[in-house]
Amino acid sequence: MKAVQFNEYGGPEVLHVVEIDEPHAGPGQVRIAVRAGGVNPSDWKRRDGQYRDFEEVAFPSGLGVEASGIVDEVGQGVSNMAIGDAVFGFGESTMAQHAVLTHWAHKPDDLPFDVAAGLPVIVDTATRALDEVGIKSGETLLVSGAAGGIGTAVVQLARLRGVIVIGTASAPKHDYLRGLGAIPTPYGPGLAGCLRELAPDGIDAALDLAGSGIIPELIDIVGDPTHVLSVADFSAEEYGAKFSHGPPENPEQIFIDVARLYSEGLFRLHVEQTFPLEQTAEAMEVSAKGRVTGKLIISMD
Repeated sequence: MKAVQFNEYGGPEVLHVVEIDEPHAGPGQVRIAVRAGGVNPSDWKRRDGQYRDFEEVAFPSGLGVEASGIVDEVGQGVSNMAIGDAVFGFGESTMAQHAVLTHWAHKPDDLPFDVAAGLPVIVDTATRALDEVGIKSGETLLVSGAAGGIGTAVVQLARLRGVIVIGTASAPKHDYLRGLGAIPTPYGPGLAGCLRELAPDGIDAALDLAGSGIIPELIDIVGDPTHVLSVADFSAEEYGAKFSHGPPENPEQIFIDVARLYSEGLFRLHVEQTFPLEQTAEAMEVSAKGRVTGKLIISMD
């Protein structure tokens, strides 16, 4: 099968589409014929070697942690899945024609494969971040970097919990945030002043989704570092804030819930651009620029 791999840490030039043997489903796993895979910042950060201090990578290494597709092999002990079922979920080396999934849920017919492939990371991360930051219904949450994939999920899931959401983004993305139910505001100098006008009663909690060095400012705005959380800035804990990371605890239920919300018209995901497998390196470069609205997808069609 065709798969994306890299043999050393580096930039996009280290990524190659190669022919390798197909993987097989082990106990408690399923294998899928991949229809689409989601692109995440963790993909190019792992390729760059940013995770090498706490994550061992064996070369050659595959790329991708989420996908959608059709089950074509069922591992021992899996009883809720059959060959031919459409699914989406977490997996290993998912930027390939076949991939093994470790956590998954059935894909409803009305959920497109490209959208489904972009859901696992963002909904799992968003759910965990909202649970850990300590925000309640009726309170106000500031989301820094709200228009990306995780931000898209955070805004919608927070609104469904009754949370008031203010999201930072560049001006061209403000209508997008309004459509998700957030109050948009520009990022950069003057943020605190804008927030005093938008939320005169104060900000109860804040999430940093972009890793842009904003943690000290968010702590000043919230007034309590324990209600500031980052999913992207490893230094957050040095300031007394929280840093949220996996592994996922109960992703299957989160996947089931978001699929239901999508079918009910209560959750949506904007796919900004779709790339063929052969252009995975280009997709990584677009992601690394940090200007994506929603998600980028690698398609096998």
